Amino acid sequence: MLGLNWKEVGDILTLSDCRYPMVCGRYSICVDGGQCTCPVEVNFFKPFSERMPNLGCTELTPISCDSLQYHSLVELKNTDYFSFRFNDELNSSVFWLKGKKIEDCQRACLSNCSCKAAVYDPYLNVSLLRGNCLLLNEVFSLIDSAVGSGTTVFLKVQNSSNAPVISPRQKLPFKVIIGCTLIGIILILSVCSALSKKRSEKRKAGDFLDLEPILPGILIRFSYNELKIITQDFSIKLGKGGFGSVYEGTLRNGTKIAVKHLDGVGQVKESFLTEVKTVGGIHHINLVKLLGYCAEKSHRLLIYEYMVNGSLDRWITQENGLTWNTRQRIISDIAKGLAYLHEDCSHKIIHLDIKPQNILIDQNFNAKISDFGLSKLIEKDKSKVVTRMRGTPGYIAPEWLSSIITEKVDVYAFGIVLLETLCGRKNLDWSQTDEEDVHLLTVFTRKAEQEQLTDMVDRNEDMQLHREAVTEMMSLAAWCLQGDFSKRPSMSLVVKALEGLVTVETNLDYNFRNVPKVGAGNQPREAAISSKLPSVLSGPR
Repeated sequence: MLGLNWKEVGDILTLSDCRYPMVCGRYSICVDGGQCTCPVEVNFFKPFSERMPNLGCTELTPISCDSLQYHSLVELKNTDYFSFRFNDELNSSVFWLKGKKIEDCQRACLSNCSCKAAVYDPYLNVSLLRGNCLLLNEVFSLIDSAVGSGTTVFLKVQNSSNAPVISPRQKLPFKVIIGCTLIGIILILSVCSALSKKRSEKRKAGDFLDLEPILPGILIRFSYNELKIITQDFSIKLGKGGFGSVYEGTLRNGTKIAVKHLDGVGQVKESFLTEVKTVGGIHHINLVKLLGYCAEKSHRLLIYEYMVNGSLDRWITQENGLTWNTRQRIISDIAKGLAYLHEDCSHKIIHLDIKPQNILIDQNFNAKISDFGLSKLIEKDKSKVVTRMRGTPGYIAPEWLSSIITEKVDVYAFGIVLLETLCGRKNLDWSQTDEEDVHLLTVFTRKAEQEQLTDMVDRNEDMQLHREAVTEMMSLAAWCLQGDFSKRPSMSLVVKALEGLVTVETNLDYNFRNVPKVGAGNQPREAAISSKLPSVLSGPR
């Protein structure tokens, strides 16, 4: 073995004296490189030992979860915490809240009995005038930071310790008791009247949704005025849907966003809640990401990532638009997004409004599913659900007539979008001179019977070079469009078919409106499909 001589040079990472967790003990503030002191001008703590200040401080009155109404926070400005600059997300003694206002940070600590203190830094997210909030279950050493640093510590204290204790022998004068009682009654009545008036005003304005129990903590809450500034008073409209318009916005850091402004009352409330509950807690590369929301008074807005190439419908009918390879990728992206919603979420999510307008395209022509305002969440063990008809004419599956639907309604709508993408035309095209050619499915049925499907391929030069491959994919569209929903494939099987892992069913009915009677015999027939690999549902993509 070679003899190695090691020379000690120094630590790679050095910390200041005050950056060690217990350099001054609990609740004590480290000052000037190692001096320890209890929070000054705060009458809730005392030194554990006058002779040994580095042992920390102790509470004069311990915090009790039985007296939450007496909890309050004392503010220590320009005070830091030893670990605030490091990633403590995996530390059980702390809890991070990112992108929050200082009031949200304070409320979060006061509402959680386990929280002993909160540390707030407003400069970690200057673009949105928000900061990061660290909730502490245990309080170690604090640090006296430079004036103007911005970091603030809020220590939770028990206020009941300051209440005067009246001895049983002491008796208050009768007039004082009566006077205090009357004043108390008047104050209570005044507060109740003010609260009632405020609640009434909020209801008139529409601000009565209790959103906190359903909103994921990762979403950012915007005020309406913030969004007016971000969108330049909603001046750049990107598009319009059934429940409102979408506007372009730019954050202070230059990031572009899409702001969906919902219009109306009853349906808007339902659409807003549905969309937040559905897409707010899920993440997939082929689903548009929800970044935040606004629920101020009557205003209901949703903030999404910006998709630079708009929606698929603007590309389908372009004369020299998408290439065959790009269309294949877009179709695959849509299929993967739907398969994730149907099979890989905690609940089965049926979108119920799949159409080109709700397929958005990013700068690399990757496709993402958007607009979950009509979606339905059902338990995974339920195969069917009864609901009122919803969706867009031309994309509604025939079984909607019975109001008993499954996730296969999305498969049907996907088949329509797939056919539109391959043919380069809309499902309902009123510009056609021949009335029989207005409905794309009518043309599809006729051309299939005449064995002339190549006539339907988009006239795009690149698409014409791949006519055979395009007509093969039309068979997949026909499979998805079967009138009997039980004969349609699941979206995971569609993904496998696109990847060449399973073959498309050949015995297909091209009368796509032929709906069988609902009965026990209408069970999925995917077991009969020949597969190049074992037919196992793919995991999260």
